[in-house]
Amino acid sequence: MLGRLAARFGMSPIPLYLLGGLAFGEGGIVKMHAATEFGRMGGEIGVVLLLLLLGLEYTAAELMTGLRRSWLAGLLDIVANATPGVVVALILDWGVVGAVTMGGITYISSSGIVAKVLNDLGRLGNRETPVVLSILVFEDLAMAVYLPILTMMLAGLSVASGLRSLAIALVAIAVVLIVALRHGRYVSAIVDSNDREVFLLQLLGAALLVSGAASALNVSAAVGAFLLGIAISGSTAQEAAKLLEPLRDLFAAIFFVAFGLGTDPRAIPPVVGWALLLAVVTTLTKLCTGWWAASRQGIRRMGRARAGAALVAHGEFSIVIAGLAVSLGGVSGRLAALASAYVLMMAVLGPIAARVVEPAIRFLQRDRIDPVPG
Repeated sequence: MLGRLAARFGMSPIPLYLLGGLAFGEGGIVKMHAATEFGRMGGEIGVVLLLLLLGLEYTAAELMTGLRRSWLAGLLDIVANATPGVVVALILDWGVVGAVTMGGITYISSSGIVAKVLNDLGRLGNRETPVVLSILVFEDLAMAVYLPILTMMLAGLSVASGLRSLAIALVAIAVVLIVALRHGRYVSAIVDSNDREVFLLQLLGAALLVSGAASALNVSAAVGAFLLGIAISGSTAQEAAKLLEPLRDLFAAIFFVAFGLGTDPRAIPPVVGWALLLAVVTTLTKLCTGWWAASRQGIRRMGRARAGAALVAHGEFSIVIAGLAVSLGGVSGRLAALASAYVLMMAVLGPIAARVVEPAIRFLQRDRIDPVPG
């Protein structure tokens, strides 16, 4: 019902799934005890599928090209958008681990929501769109490094163990990129099959196996799934994406509901002011990031504004980070409440910002509208 309601209004269903979980979880209207364990397991599979599909969207060559093109804007993105989350966590006395967690939550945009909004608004062919996609690629690569670091901190590993886990993650990323660039067809051949049932089983089996191995090495199951997706290329990746999308949507919905089930809604009112503050600040910083990155490509004012507005939405990755932190018990329980409130606001605000940015710029410019779009 919530999914249909979201589709009816053309919005992301993520906020409604979170609200559904809040309504039937700890402290909600009705507590559904039997749903908790199922939601936890389904949510873990949902994270794996989310990151696997994200990896399938990119080839190693696209990742390297995007990294070269957007590294400076990517660094600005990290500093400008992670800093507000870090500062708020330190003010709330959540320690270094809480600060690193909140920094990731406020930093990462939602690739899924951004891509959907750009497609819905017919902006995939705009001049500023490659700039937006390059920044998203940089963010996704940054997550491949960030998640192992966060996992290490949450697990309370020693400095030596932490450095070993980080080294393993970096080596894994480098190896996967090299293999994908030079021998991607062999990886694709291993999981490919003309039989759809066998193909699906091999994809899921490989994703769970790689994710489990990554988790055992304290690297992060999500990173393992993402790297596997990058390694699969060509027509195999396209067919895999088509086959897995329905499963991804199903288990991703379970993941968002499960996160809501594990969050006490009574903990949200005390932090809603901080969530609102973060929403306002990071909306401005994302706008500035997109504006600056587009300006470096010679794009006009309207295109710069569209680029910034497209980056505002937060969603799945922010909840993945918060869910990881809460499940490992390394942060305050209030962090989940703050993350829920923040993502609820940003997942709704992002698509709205992308839609209203053009009328807003025209209003501010009055008669000084660019004669050529973009």
